Amino acid sequence: MSALGTASTSTRPYLIRALHEWCTDNGFSPYIAVQVDASVKVPLEFVQNGEIVLNVSFDATSALRLGNDFVEFKARFGGVARDIVVPVTHVVAIYARENGQGMAFPAPTPSASITLAASRQPGEGQEQDGSESEQSPDSSRLPLRSVPNETPDATEGGADGHPDGPPRPGGRPQLKRVK
Repeated sequence: MSALGTASTSTRPYLIRALHEWCTDNGFSPYIAVQVDASVKVPLEFVQNGEIVLNVSFDATSALRLGNDFVEFKARFGGVARDIVVPVTHVVAIYARENGQGMAFPAPTPSASITLAASRQPGEGQEQDGSESEQSPDSSRLPLRSVPNETPDATEGGADGHPDGPPRPGGRPQLKRVK
């Protein structure tokens, strides 16, 4: 609760924007890991185990908008332009591809997914109505995994074959705990 007694907005979109800016300022490629369900608009053929990793650098996207409710952009997958819409509640990590530094977030609760999808349409106003649940009291932090520091060869990499795109099976990036 804030000092005025109203529910405060989630910190997640602010942290996503801050880490995106940090990656960009340092010449890193910001990637987001997204938990996929019916409220997420991504190319389903690239989803693995209910998750997709997306390159959200300015070089890999166009019309990138890191809003309080949605991450929206256009990107090419397999040479085909796609509109991507991800509820901020479904971003489970943001990190620099080159060194794995970043932040993980709790996975969305099913009620948060349904509430957010029912209450908002992508591109609507950025005001927060308090209906979004950051996490349930009993949920725990996501475990962080180590990131290999090797560069993938040109045959791996993104959906369009570019090494900076979302990885193919077997080349999935991992997170590194930074203390």
